Amino acid sequence: MRSLKTSRSRALMMAAVLFLVGGCRIGSSAVTPSIEFSTVPEAADGSSDRLEPIAGRVVGARPKQRIVLFARSESWWVQPLNTQPFTAIEPNATWKSTIHLGTDYAALLVDPGYHPPATIESLPGPGGDVVAVAATKGSSTYRPRQRKALTFSGYEWEIRQTPGDRGGRNDYDARNAWVDPAGALHLVLAQREGRWTSAEVKLTRSLGYGTYILVVPDMSRLDPAAALAMLTWDDLGADQHHRELDVEISRWGDPANKDVQYAVQPHYVAANVFRFLAPPRRLTHWLRWEPGRASFKTMTAARGAGIVAQREFTSGVPVPGAETVRLNLCYFHSSSAPPTADVEVVIEKFEYLP
Repeated sequence: MRSLKTSRSRALMMAAVLFLVGGCRIGSSAVTPSIEFSTVPEAADGSSDRLEPIAGRVVGARPKQRIVLFARSESWWVQPLNTQPFTAIEPNATWKSTIHLGTDYAALLVDPGYHPPATIESLPGPGGDVVAVAATKGSSTYRPRQRKALTFSGYEWEIRQTPGDRGGRNDYDARNAWVDPAGALHLVLAQREGRWTSAEVKLTRSLGYGTYILVVPDMSRLDPAAALAMLTWDDLGADQHHRELDVEISRWGDPANKDVQYAVQPHYVAANVFRFLAPPRRLTHWLRWEPGRASFKTMTAARGAGIVAQREFTSGVPVPGAETVRLNLCYFHSSSAPPTADVEVVIEKFEYLP
């Protein structure tokens, strides 16, 4: 009888221990990290000069984790600045910052090893150094700008109206691009409402391999703070540096610099850039894009045309994708001084040869 009671006691004790252990495991299970918004700015077209408060809290954050914010203006842009991409989490699990306006806003909870890109086409999902992701619409009804386009050299071009990071954070205004009665394209870098606004037009279709030709008048007096470019760009092609190939005309803020360069991105690889001083005359710039090869050439556009410069790149040359040609005039923000006055350039002709 005593043996039976002892066995029952042991069984009850074992059950109690198992219950307590199980309860401890349930109570100590990890909380799934999440992000909440408490303050959300209105939805609006992007602008580089307006910042608004944004705030929220985090559930389940670990020490040293931080918040990375993005605002959407066509693409997602890291906030509030490329050079200031992290927002601290306070001891009470709240966070707050300021953000440029956009149509949508996003917050990422990230580990210390995360390196935010300046811009992305779509938000990442949790995984790796990204612990949690939350996104929300702006706090008001948004009406997008009406698309604006022009016809130049027989092609349709869309006029940019949203901010971009070429040359630094630049705003774009549709009033800064037009075609004159003679068929030439005018791009203007102008002060509007107290801020500098740039100009860009992009082809509405991709052309791929072939020869791209740009004819421009004398650019030797272009303001050192301005930069004119013909480039290929694919918003979705981040894996190939956005398939960017460039002919750029600028002194990059220094009047003593050479004023034309050819580039295959990334430009920080020295072998990917070739720079030269162009003569003060009307010029034709060529880019021949072939499999594994990008050949650049600049020639005088007058009779008896001569070669001013040429360079061939065979390393890192992208393959075609969804890229389009863009003609861009922007303010190079690393200049020691802004433009001395509004800048207007005239592009006489664009041509494509398969």
